[in-house]
Amino acid sequence: MADISLLQDSQEDTGRLLDFVSQDEMLTPLSRLDKYICSENVFNRQMVARSLLDTLRAVSEDELECVSVLERIDRLADDSEPTVRAELMEQIPHIAIFCQENRPSIPSAFSRYLLPIVVRYLADQNNLVRKTSQAALLVLLEQELMERADVETLVCPVLVDLTAPDSNDDVKTEAMAIICKMAPMVGKDITERLFLPRFCEMCCDCRMFHVRKVCAANFGDICSVVGGDATEELLLPRFFQLCSDNVWGVRKACAECFMSVSSASSPEVRRSKLSAVFISLISDPSRWVRQAAFQSLGQFISTFASSSSAAGQFFRDEADWNTSTLSTHTHTPSSSETPLQCISHNAPGCEEPDVAEEGGGEQPAEEEPEVRDPMEEQEALEQDGTQQEVRGPEEEQEPQDRTTGSPQQQEVRSPVEEQDRTLSSPVEQQEVRGPAEQEDGSPNGPQQQIPEQELFNSFHYWRTPIPQIDLELELQGPQKRPSAPPLARRQLEELIENLEPHIDDPDVKAQVDVLTAALRASALDSALEDSAFLEPRAAQCEPFSTQLLSADTQRRDDGDSDLSDCSVNAEEEERRSSRQQDVVPQALLDQYLSMTDPSRAQTVDMEIAKHCAYSLPGVALTLGRHNWHCLRDTYETLASDMQWKVRRTLAFSLHELAGILGDQLTAAHLLPVFNSFLKDLDEVRIGVLKHLYDFLKLLHQDTRRKYLYQLQEFLVTDNSRNWRFRSELAEQLVLLLELYSAQDVHDYLRPLAFCLCTDRVSSVRWTSYRLVSEIIRKLSSCSSLLVCFLSELVEKFCHSQKWSSRQAFAFVCQLSIEEECLTLDQFSEHLLPPLLRLASDPVPNVRVLLAKTLRQTLLEREYLLSWSPGQQEALEHTLLALQTDVDKDVKYFACVHPGSTRLNEDAMSTTSSTY
Repeated sequence: MADISLLQDSQEDTGRLLDFVSQDEMLTPLSRLDKYICSENVFNRQMVARSLLDTLRAVSEDELECVSVLERIDRLADDSEPTVRAELMEQIPHIAIFCQENRPSIPSAFSRYLLPIVVRYLADQNNLVRKTSQAALLVLLEQELMERADVETLVCPVLVDLTAPDSNDDVKTEAMAIICKMAPMVGKDITERLFLPRFCEMCCDCRMFHVRKVCAANFGDICSVVGGDATEELLLPRFFQLCSDNVWGVRKACAECFMSVSSASSPEVRRSKLSAVFISLISDPSRWVRQAAFQSLGQFISTFASSSSAAGQFFRDEADWNTSTLSTHTHTPSSSETPLQCISHNAPGCEEPDVAEEGGGEQPAEEEPEVRDPMEEQEALEQDGTQQEVRGPEEEQEPQDRTTGSPQQQEVRSPVEEQDRTLSSPVEQQEVRGPAEQEDGSPNGPQQQIPEQELFNSFHYWRTPIPQIDLELELQGPQKRPSAPPLARRQLEELIENLEPHIDDPDVKAQVDVLTAALRASALDSALEDSAFLEPRAAQCEPFSTQLLSADTQRRDDGDSDLSDCSVNAEEEERRSSRQQDVVPQALLDQYLSMTDPSRAQTVDMEIAKHCAYSLPGVALTLGRHNWHCLRDTYETLASDMQWKVRRTLAFSLHELAGILGDQLTAAHLLPVFNSFLKDLDEVRIGVLKHLYDFLKLLHQDTRRKYLYQLQEFLVTDNSRNWRFRSELAEQLVLLLELYSAQDVHDYLRPLAFCLCTDRVSSVRWTSYRLVSEIIRKLSSCSSLLVCFLSELVEKFCHSQKWSSRQAFAFVCQLSIEEECLTLDQFSEHLLPPLLRLASDPVPNVRVLLAKTLRQTLLEREYLLSWSPGQQEALEHTLLALQTDVDKDVKYFACVHPGSTRLNEDAMSTTSSTY
């Protein structure tokens, strides 16, 4: 009984539902719209919004009913539920397109009924509704569905009002973003009159850094719209302020749009003002700003190119670089600091702390810990040396007396003062003897000995231990400064190595020069001591000869020192001169060349070398081939980079760079890189392979022929499943046919083509069949080579034991006929007889393709009328046999009208499905 009751209830519910549906079907579209537009169910009202377009189409023939539907839309726009309003706004662009298509019957429907809703929703309290209306507005502008007068009088004033100082912060930021996106669509006139004043005002919004960030991110677009005069007069001063903003996210946005701003500026402003500002961004305390600046550096340099070179073509759309969303506290430079001085705040070891929000906080940037200058530490030590106790690690536990006095009483003096004291102090009543006297064991004064545990005392680093002085040697010439111990030299080298990544800073460079000079001097003094004290013992028994030898050694060392200094200076001067050019500011080029410095990867971006490689063709085009010497070392460094992504980037642009440099520079400098890439990973080789034709065609013919035997190396890949590599090789070989003679094609490319025709992957084989047909065309001018090639083709494919090879032969014949790769006589003599014999092939797939080739391709050619009677009879006999074939597909394609199907639409799809 319970089951019967449930069944009855179910039938009653179904009946009520059917009655409900039937009642809706009986209503007119307008009645149904009125029924649900006032429903208390939110879902019903959402469905009304979604079905508005269908309702309009249902009543499109009646103008009055269309207007009635549009009026209901205006009433639905006042719905209190945000999801209903958002759903309605999603439908507005589609309804606007409908109104545009039916404009004669419902004129001015969009501007009267729909546009006011879009404008009103721009200031809606709900975030979802605002976002939807903003997206709808941009779609309407892109589709040109709005009249220009409506945009100027209805939309623009509302957006400007929404960016007023007293407006809601989120609304203000969103409105400014819409203004920036609308500027390229509305044009220069409206942008200058309505948007530009408010944009300049928002660039200086001191309260909302989000607004400044939006302005900075879209600055290039505004500059491109308003032109050069307005850019230099009104926008650049604001841009310079944004580039020095105290929020790193704003400065980062400026760095990212720098190329667009530079393109809208004059060459004079670009060189005199923008270059200096960009250098300050490159040396910014924030790592993320420096990262963005270095990524834009190559593009900024490309704007210095002449208008005829079009360097911008080398900066195509690139996949977005995935950068971390972590931010850093930054150092805010003081007013007295130059842009380059900011680099010293980012020495290794002073990593910037991370912040959660990408784009920077609103708080001013914090100062990074300052790296103490070694020379300042030395001065501080000299000032405090008389007041503090200088101890090593061991002295902290057990103070030790020294021959010069206890640490508590010792006075810190310079090496020269210590030397004078040693020679003249009346306290030490001792005779300083030469090496000969000390050899025979005569007593000598107490010597200053440094315990092993004291070697790492910082005192000895800055104060060289007092050596023993030979008075006889001192009388022969000027006194030499005591040599630094090996420990001091090692520490000097470490200091120089730590400061080199920041050598762009003039202050740091001066410190490096001082330390380098000190290191060089200590090395020369050490060499002098070795030459004086490592003489044979026989020489020590002759004091006079020893003195003469020492004097000669001293003069020789002085000469070697001068030669060494000259050599170092010459190398430095040569290195600098090799980078000199007059196309772009030298500071910009130096910064670009420094992107290959390993320290940049640690302090800026792990992928900075990849960005350098990506922008190198544009930079090379800007500098011109006569300045290739400036980029040569950098290019070779990138080509040998350990990261395969860097080499892959260069491999994809190798042909572009070859076109810029010309054949001579390409042969001298790019061919070694090309050869190394040929033996690289598949990820790198694919870049060479995709543009193999473009690169080889730029080489001299003799150089080009040397790579014929290397083409077979592309058949071998790291992963045998990488079939796309072989498919690309087949496509490139088709293009390479025009670069080589018929004999070279027969000797080198023919084996590759036959090998690719037997590939395991169908896509590779179909591309290779086209390659074979093009080889037939290339060899058709040489009858002996053509006969040899066709004979091999028949033997390897038509007579093959594999049905797929026999099918491939039929497809090659079909391509040769369609593309007219050989003459009628050549085809009928060498290919037609073996092709007709495939009519008795045991595999239906082969016969299907044969039927298509004969019926759809061969019979379309009018020159068949000139065939001999025997050839025509053989063709008709074969077709008759195919039309009576036991396989229905064979019969269909043998009987079908020649013009009803084509090869690319049917034959290829049928045959490929059988593999």
